[in-house]
Amino acid sequence: MSQRLISREPTLKRLRDEGYDVSITGGYLLVRHIPYVTEQREVEYGALACPLSIAGDIILPPADHTARFVGKTPCTRNGARYEKIINSEVAETIELGLVATHSFSSKPQSGGYTNFYDKVITYATILEVEAHAIDPTVTARPFRLVPHDGTDDSVFHYIDTASSRAGINATNDKLRGQRVAIVGLGGTGSHILDLICRTWVTEIHLYDDDQLHQHNAFRMPGVLSKQDLESPGTKVAFLAARYESLRTGIVSHAYRIDERTAHELTRMDFVFLALTDGEAKKAIVGALEQYDVPFADCGMGVYKVGDALAGQVRVTTSIPGHREEARRHIAFSDGEQDEYSQNIQIAELNALNAAFAVMKWKKLNGFYLDLEHEHNSVFVLDGNTLINESGDEDAHYDQTRVRGDDPRGSR
Repeated sequence: MSQRLISREPTLKRLRDEGYDVSITGGYLLVRHIPYVTEQREVEYGALACPLSIAGDIILPPADHTARFVGKTPCTRNGARYEKIINSEVAETIELGLVATHSFSSKPQSGGYTNFYDKVITYATILEVEAHAIDPTVTARPFRLVPHDGTDDSVFHYIDTASSRAGINATNDKLRGQRVAIVGLGGTGSHILDLICRTWVTEIHLYDDDQLHQHNAFRMPGVLSKQDLESPGTKVAFLAARYESLRTGIVSHAYRIDERTAHELTRMDFVFLALTDGEAKKAIVGALEQYDVPFADCGMGVYKVGDALAGQVRVTTSIPGHREEARRHIAFSDGEQDEYSQNIQIAELNALNAAFAVMKWKKLNGFYLDLEHEHNSVFVLDGNTLINESGDEDAHYDQTRVRGDDPRGSR
């Protein structure tokens, strides 16, 4: 209930979003981790407490200009008792084991505080300024973990304060409730997971039958420990366990999607393809087209030019009404034994490939503005060129250079 009330009261939500340790307990607004100076001219941390008046789920404006303080006697930077704000000494229980020791009074010229943001900021700043004179590194904004209270059907285990700070909750809602699948959890696929796990989609299904190997550590996001690599297991099991610490709804499928299992993807709202098994991809694309499921196909080709590397990164989007355009760019080969079959993997290109695919998916959902409405995008590495194609435009690049990065498995 505490975080629910804070989320509904704009000034309290603003305090939380700016990093203050805000909670509601025993009828008080409690703001912990407030730095102050003691009589010994040492910096310690106390708490501000303000009585609340609540009508149903609505927090009313402050009843007066005073505040309670939990801690030792607050002082100026010189160690003198801070008489300017100390109104009296009290022994007021805020909650079990937490007792306010002082009452503060700093009345604004307007006569009172109209909201709790201004009230808290005033008292916190007065104390923090003196503490900064002793230790410039101290802060009243620790940005501590805000646990989730389960009141808004969130998929996250703690509150998404990043979105609330940016004011994009309504934009995020455009992705809420979707079921998304990633086929192939190699370099590109794992980066796709890293990006979409932070969105409000309801389910993320991971499909890959490969084991986690040492080379995966050099192209997946984050860092894998020796213990991770010494414990055999599938990539999807490892990735699901890693990202389940952030959110719910991650479902791992440790098997290959092919003509026998492609029907499972037809229940999805969107599918990311990051695999290079040509026959499997044909079955998948056919099923997705038949059931009008939109999808994005990722491709990457890196090759040597002397002792340097060049290549291209491609994302092809297939949606109802534009299937033929997409078909022209999707590669269904398994990778011939030619100069491209090495399929060199570079983590930043995997991440770029994933970012292009996720951004296009978000465009399709109205999260980002989409002026080009492209169905095929190719980034040419050596020229730092991004080519967008839509409709029936002719291709302007060598498609044979854009293919998967591992002929034997997933991207």
